[in-house]
Amino acid sequence: MTSKKGQPYLHQISVSNGGLPKLPVPKARITTEGVEGDRHRNTLLHGGPDRAVCLFSLELIDALQAEGHPIQPGATGENLTLAGVDWAGLVPGSRIAVGDQVRLEIMSYTAPCSLNTCYFDAGDFKRISQDLHPGWSRLYARVLAGGTVRVGDAVAVEEA
Repeated sequence: MTSKKGQPYLHQISVSNGGLPKLPVPKARITTEGVEGDRHRNTLLHGGPDRAVCLFSLELIDALQAEGHPIQPGATGENLTLAGVDWAGLVPGSRIAVGDQVRLEIMSYTAPCSLNTCYFDAGDFKRISQDLHPGWSRLYARVLAGGTVRVGDAVAVEEA
């Protein structure tokens, strides 16, 4: 799917009943608790109001694939895969609108997990560590306004 007039868009919505990979769905309701239909195996490290939604960049996934990593959207546990976003410009405090209803605030960088080993060449799951590779991390967001999102929805970013 291509963006409307070159603007950022929601490439994939991913959920699971716990564990990885998260699998694509065409639409989902997002609440302050997270993405409906999505569960976490480890609720000490995932979920909760400040980690309600996990985000990642399609362009970074493509770049990681070009490096030889067998990663796909949803594989590393992200709920929303965004396309056309200046990923390195997203920092805690940045706000994102997805579609007409959903508003998110970036809260933190997401630490890579050893369960992601199989999605990285030579098991190098730390390839998406913010500390080791700034700008390549997934992001956790809290929900400022909930609603339904659909694949292809426009995405707009506000600076922190």
